[in-house]
Amino acid sequence: MRTLSESEWRARDAEHRARADRLTAGHRARKQRGEKHPIEDFLFTYYSIKPSELRRWHPGAGIVLEGGGERAEWKHYTAAPATGTAAAAAPIAGTAAGAPAAEAPAGRGATVDTDAYFARRGGTVDYVERLLSATLSSTPQFGCFGLHEWAMVYRMTPDRLRHRGLSLRIGHEATDRVVETHAVVCSHFDAYRFFTPEAAPLNELRPTRATQADLEQPGCLHAGMDVYKWCGKLGPVVPGELLLDAFELARDIREVDMQASPYDVGGFIGADGTPLAAIPIETPEGKREYARRQRGFAERGNALRERVLGAIAAARADRAARAAGEAVMSRARAARMTTAPPGLAARARPAPTSRRGS
Repeated sequence: MRTLSESEWRARDAEHRARADRLTAGHRARKQRGEKHPIEDFLFTYYSIKPSELRRWHPGAGIVLEGGGERAEWKHYTAAPATGTAAAAAPIAGTAAGAPAAEAPAGRGATVDTDAYFARRGGTVDYVERLLSATLSSTPQFGCFGLHEWAMVYRMTPDRLRHRGLSLRIGHEATDRVVETHAVVCSHFDAYRFFTPEAAPLNELRPTRATQADLEQPGCLHAGMDVYKWCGKLGPVVPGELLLDAFELARDIREVDMQASPYDVGGFIGADGTPLAAIPIETPEGKREYARRQRGFAERGNALRERVLGAIAAARADRAARAAGEAVMSRARAARMTTAPPGLAARARPAPTSRRGS
């Protein structure tokens, strides 16, 4: 357990909120105008993390925020003295573990209540840890060429397209021929489940939710975007900086995902301010460019996966330290009772209840 001074963590909190506002400014402005964006909206509709949630900075588990007593009322937080000891994580006297503090003076600290957190989200933590560990141990594959997006429109009529405001770059018939003349090897269940009924049998794999950990691999663009989803699901044990780094990776991948798709996205501007040029994966040049981008995303995704697993490990270590501290205190209380003078021990015991009137 370590302590962040109030000046340090409030500066990080302010920096985080400013960065989150920059990252979501375009989306928020379009939403006010009632405009849709077929590329960026995905980050706020498919992934259910709201801009307001992105703004909320967390330090991660095992850290006391000095002078942050107001956070004791946040979900999965508890009040703690602003010291670096394990006892700092103890709730205010009279407050049940996981419950909001009755009083949280500004001079007190606050920390993530890992006992309450694991009681509520332990199953999610186990699943994410298992999935990300398995993905890290898998060999990246760079031969899918983004055909999952093409399989999602295979043999579709124009009125059935998901992005009706976008035309197909090479037309419907040519798009179908690309699917029919290439090996479709999508390993990601949440992409495969959107294949058209005609395209699903063309995939060489049959991913399911049950086999996700077995098939997920770092070269998959959607697996890279999903690191952001897992950060969101893990909530307060993920440091805010990691959450926004994962958002930026998901944003960058989403742009390439659509550049390599059958849709014409030439009229849109990327996050770096340059027009989004097509990556024509139906050509040898396009395939090479797509694989080059995949390799970069695989490296960035694996670096983030390592950080997420580190955040989970820190949460588990904090929970273990809490349990060890409670065990030490319990033994100390028992020892005091054992060595107390007979009269003092008797006074410490509750008086017997009268049976009169029963």
